[in-house]
Amino acid sequence: MAFPPAFLDELTARNPIEDVVGQYVTLKRSGSNLFGLCPFHGEKTASFSVSPDKGIFYCFGCHKGGGVINFQMEIEGLSYPDAVRTLARRAGMEVPDDEQYQSRYRQQERLWALSKEAARFFNAQLYAPQGREGLAYAQKRGMPQSTLTKFGIGFAPDSWDTLTKAMLAKGYTEEELKESGLVSVSQKNGRIYDRFRNRLMFPIIDVRGNVIGFGGRVMDDSTPKYLNSPETIIFNKRKNLFALNLAKKSKLGYLILVEGYMDAVALHQYGFDCAVASLGTSLTEEHATLLSRYTEQVVLIYDGDQAGQNATQRAIPMLEKAGLQVKVLKMRDAKDPDEYLKKFGADRFRLLLEESSNRVEYQLNAILKKYDLSLDEERVRFIAEASEFIAGLGNAVQREIYGTRAAEAASISYDAIKIEINKAYKRLQAREKKKQEKIDLSPARNLQPKARSIRYDNMKSAMAEEEILAMILREPALLDGIANLREEMFSCPLLGRVFGQLKRRHAEGLEVALSVLEDLTPEEMSHMAGILQRQQGPVSEQALMDCVRTVQQEYQSGNVRSEDDLLLLRDKMKERKGIKA
Repeated sequence: MAFPPAFLDELTARNPIEDVVGQYVTLKRSGSNLFGLCPFHGEKTASFSVSPDKGIFYCFGCHKGGGVINFQMEIEGLSYPDAVRTLARRAGMEVPDDEQYQSRYRQQERLWALSKEAARFFNAQLYAPQGREGLAYAQKRGMPQSTLTKFGIGFAPDSWDTLTKAMLAKGYTEEELKESGLVSVSQKNGRIYDRFRNRLMFPIIDVRGNVIGFGGRVMDDSTPKYLNSPETIIFNKRKNLFALNLAKKSKLGYLILVEGYMDAVALHQYGFDCAVASLGTSLTEEHATLLSRYTEQVVLIYDGDQAGQNATQRAIPMLEKAGLQVKVLKMRDAKDPDEYLKKFGADRFRLLLEESSNRVEYQLNAILKKYDLSLDEERVRFIAEASEFIAGLGNAVQREIYGTRAAEAASISYDAIKIEINKAYKRLQAREKKKQEKIDLSPARNLQPKARSIRYDNMKSAMAEEEILAMILREPALLDGIANLREEMFSCPLLGRVFGQLKRRHAEGLEVALSVLEDLTPEEMSHMAGILQRQQGPVSEQALMDCVRTVQQEYQSGNVRSEDDLLLLRDKMKERKGIKA
C-alpha cells in the first residue's frame, strides 16, 4: 500500500533513526556513525551500524539493514503499515487516510478487541455456575485466584454456541468470529459453532499486551489435550511465546523455556517469573530471535521422554545461532516442572537450576547414552562420535576438558582420545579450508547479493548500477546529469526499480533517500543498505558517467562477462576509489 511521499518524508525526519534505534540498542559514536550490538542476531563485538546522515542502519554480521521504518518492522515484528502507524504515534502525527491501510488496521483492531472480549468472557465463565468444573480443576492443579487473574485464565463452557451468542450480542459479526479463530464452521450446514468447549482457557498475549489467541486444555483424558487457536492475521504461533509479555520484565537475568502452558504458569507461581512456553509447535528461529531480544541466557526444560530430548537437540543450535547461552535442566523424580514444584517446592527447584548443565555437557551425555560401554565395539563407536563432537568445540580448553570426561567414561587414557580428537579437528579444519577456498576462488559468487531472492545475471552491469545508486543517494543533484539513463536499462530489476523511484522523487522535489522508499521487502531494503554502506568512494560526475556508460553498453550488448572480466572491473573500481588492491 502507498502512503503520500511527503508524509513519509516528514515521518522519517521526525523520527531520527539514531533516536528510534537507541530505544533498543546501546549506541556508541565512532566517526560519523554509531555502533552497537545487533538486536537481530547474537554477537559479542559491535557490527551494527547506524548512519544518522544517511538515515539507515546496517549490520555487517547478519546483513539486515534499511531505514527507520524497516527497523521498526524488524524489531517489533510489524507490517509496513503498522510500523508507519507506530512511528506516527511516536512523533504525534496523524496518519493520512488510506482506504486499504485503514481497512486492514481496522480489521486487526476489531480482532484484538474481539479476542480481549472473549478472554473476559472465558474468565467470567470460570466463576459462574457453568464453570464450576473448570474452577475445581484449576484449584486441583494448585492455581490460586491470584494466578488465575495474573494470566487471565478462564473456562470455555461445554456448549456449542455460548461464546458465539455472547460475541454476536456485543456487535461482532460471524465473519469476524471466523477470522479470529474462535469458531469453527460446520461442513454439513455451514453454521458456526464454538471452537473451544469444556476447556480451561489460557489467553495468549503478545509483548505489546494484545490478546492474539488462546490455548485450551481439556478437563479429562480426551484428545487433543491442548487445542490452540489457528493462525490468523493477528496470531502467528512461530513468532510468539506464551507468557513472554510477563517474563520480559523479569529481573532474574535469564529465561526458562518449557513445553507447556501449565509448566510456565507453575514456574511463575513459584517465583520463577522468567518462564515462557512455545505455542503448540517446535521451537523456531523466529522464537530464538525473539528470546534474544530479552536475555542472553536460556535454560531449556523439555520433557525427559524421547520426543522431549529430540526437541532439545533441535533447539540448542537454533538458540546458539541467535547468540544465546544455552543450559539444559534435566528433571529428576518428576515428569515436568509443574509436578516437581508441587512435590519439592521452589528451593529444591532453584538447586536443580543451579545444577543445570551447559549444552556441551548435555550433548556429550546424549552421545554417551547411545552406547553400551561394557562392550568393546560400542566403546569404539562412542569414542569416534564423541571425538567428532568435541573437535567442533570453540577452543582448546573446552576440547581438553570434555575430552578428559569422554576418556573417563570410556575407561581409556586421555592421550588415546586426544589423538582421535586431533584427527577429527584436522579433518574439520580441512573441510572448512576447502569450503573457504571454493568461495575465495569464485569472485562472481562473492559479489552476488546475500539474499537468495536477489540475483545478478550481469555482474559487470550490476556493479556499476550499485555505484550509481550509492552516488545519487549521497548527491541527489547528480540525477540532473543522467536524464538519458532509464530504469529498464538496469540488469537487476531491483536496482532499476530503486533508481526509478529515486528519479521520480527528485523530479517531484521530494527527498531522495533510501529510508523513504516503499514497496521493498526486508531483504531488498537490507541489500540496498549494504550497497550504501559498502560504496564509500569519492562522488564525482566523471565516476558517475563511467558507470552510466557501462550500464548502457551492457544493456545494448546483453553480454554476461567472465570471472576474469569481473576481477578486472573490480580492481578498476578500487583504483578509482583510491583503494589499493
